[in-house]
Amino acid sequence: MKQRLTPYLLLVPHLLLTVLFLTGLVTGITQSLGVIPAFGLTEPTLLYYKEILTKPEMAASVLYSLKISLFSALLSTMAGVLLCALLVMSRRTKGRMMRIVQLPIIVPHVVVALFVIQLCSQNGLLARIAYGLGFIREQQEFPAVVYDARGLGIILAYLWKEIPFIIYFVVALMANIDGRLGEAAVNLGAGRMHTFFRITLPLCAHTICSGFLIIFVFALGAYELPFLLGATSPKALPVQAYIQYIHPDLRNRPYAMALNGIIILLSVCSAGIYFALMKKNLKSLTARGRAV
Repeated sequence: MKQRLTPYLLLVPHLLLTVLFLTGLVTGITQSLGVIPAFGLTEPTLLYYKEILTKPEMAASVLYSLKISLFSALLSTMAGVLLCALLVMSRRTKGRMMRIVQLPIIVPHVVVALFVIQLCSQNGLLARIAYGLGFIREQQEFPAVVYDARGLGIILAYLWKEIPFIIYFVVALMANIDGRLGEAAVNLGAGRMHTFFRITLPLCAHTICSGFLIIFVFALGAYELPFLLGATSPKALPVQAYIQYIHPDLRNRPYAMALNGIIILLSVCSAGIYFALMKKNLKSLTARGRAV
């Protein structure tokens, strides 16, 4: 009897977490539509979403987050795939090298933010070195990387974390591609780079796109790095949502939830694309297995 009940008992924590998650999600979406009876708001409306997209400060936050997420994900994906290819070509996809690749992944984002501040700020190590070597007359002439409106410091911090993730995500598949395909292309006169772009890269395309979507969504909804490294204005979506949430006027709560609603909407769209890619990849793998 106890053995029969064990699987159901093990499901209880998962069910509780699922219920809590769905309750919070439904509550957030409801409040983003302006329905908070405790504050005297009972009529659902899309006014808060409309104001977010039309108010300059709110719209700037949306564009700022999209820009940071998109650029960091694109640069990380391209650099990660290139480094992954170099690791595969040099046959260093296991052992010590992969442990080195994993190190940045396990470092907390707060530590990465402090590292970027110490290294790239106008009072940081690079500015001091440039001043000491005479490249700049004073440290304040060093380019503003941290706390700037372009989000360069945030993007650099994401690159530190996301490039190793892409390598770790893609390297297993890339290393296990049948080497005879590349050998056949080389025998037919193709160069190594041509072989990589025409054979290896297309075979890994679904996995690479999946990794891109994962880090894009993560960067879009992350709070720590934009809060610690971002400019005073504009602010990233999660930071702006938190500011609206703690606003003294509780009627600003729907604005916070609407900002979160935009993050949720973009995340759901990305998740839909991710699962479509996974389904397509699974079908292609199944078809290859049957052909073999």
